[in-house]
Amino acid sequence: MNVTYDYYKIFYYVVKYHSFTKAASVLMNSQPNITRSMNNLEHELGCRLLLRSNRGVKLTPEGEKLFRHVALAVEQIQAGEEELRMEQTLKSGQVSVGASETALHGLLLHKLGEFHREYPGVRIRISNQTTPQAILALKNGTVDFAVITNPSGIRRPLKETPLKKFREILVGGPQFSGLSEKTWNLGDLKSYSFVCMDKKSRSYELYGDFFLEHGLTLEPDLEAATMDQVLLMVKNGLGIGFLPEEFARDALDKNEIFRIPLHGEPPKRSICLIQDMERPLSVAAKKLTELLCSPDTTASSSPF
Repeated sequence: MNVTYDYYKIFYYVVKYHSFTKAASVLMNSQPNITRSMNNLEHELGCRLLLRSNRGVKLTPEGEKLFRHVALAVEQIQAGEEELRMEQTLKSGQVSVGASETALHGLLLHKLGEFHREYPGVRIRISNQTTPQAILALKNGTVDFAVITNPSGIRRPLKETPLKKFREILVGGPQFSGLSEKTWNLGDLKSYSFVCMDKKSRSYELYGDFFLEHGLTLEPDLEAATMDQVLLMVKNGLGIGFLPEEFARDALDKNEIFRIPLHGEPPKRSICLIQDMERPLSVAAKKLTELLCSPDTTASSSPF
């Protein structure tokens, strides 16, 4: 059976408008071509589909059965074409992003606001995760890309692109305000309770190495799942801990916490974009990554 989609599309419009002439006009075709296509379709299917008269075109019983299926198919294809067109022009679409808390507050929220103002029809789904969880979600294909803090520990086909550097500082609550008056060696503070992100986080791994560099073992008294929790614990005098400087800025300005200077500050870290180079991005996801990687991003001083 040699039936093309064009035959079914023409059949759909002839029935929709009850007219060969109107169908030809909509499809920007000639009426003889429309007539010839319908004759060919009826010949291939071996039955009469349309009844022609001076009052227009009607369906035969066989035509009614076929039209129910053809209408669904054509309308679904048209809906798919329209969906693609809308996504190509960024009038619709969806982007899924896995983000660590520091990356979310330190850069991503600011950039998402900019993106949403430019492309309000694109839906954005954010999964707030630890760095390892965000990377796993990317590997599993449940997010389009991840925005996390290093170290990431990734391997090919994943690619890491640094977006923004940040520094973490040691802070304590009002009970430890006296520690802000001099510069300390890390070992001098080992008797104080220490608050840290939990063992599943890359921050824990980073500070484990930092403590080893100073001949110490990281043994936190309290572990938190988020930076917000670390801040709350420090504010309430449960211990001292490291926080991104911008993240802590508001609490520092209000004297809710105090910076504890160190000889040998922790190394600077970066908020990074992680992509799977073997998985193509949608138009919307690609546009958002371009915004994240744009030159002004690196120099951004967006607040946490």
